[in-house]
Amino acid sequence: MKDIKDREIFSERIILEAGKLLLEFFEENLKIEKKGEIDLVTDADFASEKFLKEEIGKKFPEDGVLGEERGEINGNNEYLWIIDPLDGTVNFSHAYPFFSISIALQKHGDVVMGLVYDPIRNELFKGIKGEGGFLNGKRIKVSGIGRLIDSMLATGFPYDIHESKDDTLELFVRFVKSAQAVRRDGSAALDICYVAMGRFDGFWERRLKPWDTAAAKLILEESGGIVSDFSGGKYSIFGDEILCSNGKIHSEMIKILKG
Repeated sequence: MKDIKDREIFSERIILEAGKLLLEFFEENLKIEKKGEIDLVTDADFASEKFLKEEIGKKFPEDGVLGEERGEINGNNEYLWIIDPLDGTVNFSHAYPFFSISIALQKHGDVVMGLVYDPIRNELFKGIKGEGGFLNGKRIKVSGIGRLIDSMLATGFPYDIHESKDDTLELFVRFVKSAQAVRRDGSAALDICYVAMGRFDGFWERRLKPWDTAAAKLILEESGGIVSDFSGGKYSIFGDEILCSNGKIHSEMIKILKG
C-alpha cells in the first residue's frame, strides 16, 4: 500500500497547487475556445492540465495519464491517473464561483483513490478505497433523508442539449415535481461530492466522461452512497448514464427515470 500512500500525498499537493493556478486566472481576461456550440475550453484548462501532467510525469514517469484536454499518455501501465483540470469551465468563464479539479487513480483498471478540490471554498474531498470519504481530513457520510419529496437533488445538462432529442428536460421536470428542490450548478464532480457529504441527496446526468466522475464516484461510495446507471445496473465511468444517491432514495429516483 506504500505505493498508493505515496501517490495520495503527492496528489494532495499537486491538486492544491493546481487550485492556486486556477485562481490566478479566475475573473481575469481568459482566452476562450469552443469545442462545441456551448462546450468551452480556456487557457486556464490547458495550464492546469499541463501542470498536473508534468508533475505526474516527473514523479511517476511510468504511470499513465488520461486528461480531458490533451488525451492519454502511457495508457497501458499499472497505474492510470484520470484528471479533469477544470470541471465547470462555463462557470469559470463567466466568473461564476462553482468549479473544481478532479484527480482519480486507477490500479489495474480499478479506481483506488479520488480527489476533488474546490479552490473557491478551499474544500478538498478525498476517497481512498476501503478507507472512507473525507472533506478536509474529516470523515463524511451521506444524508439520512429517506423520501424523494424531502430531498434536494442536483443534475446537469449535456453539451448537446440544444440538438438532442432525448428526454433530458422531461426528466428535469419530473424530478422538480417529485423532489423538494433540484439544483443545476455546473460541476458534476462537486455535485457528486455534495451527495457524499449530505448537501445533496441525489444526482443524475447523461453523457459525462470518465474524468467527470471517476474520483467523485469513489468518494461517494466510500461515504456510504450508491452509484448506478438509470435502471439501477452497474455504473461504468465510460457509461452514458449516472445515478447517485444516499441509497435511501435510490429506488424512488429509478422510478422517476423510468417514467
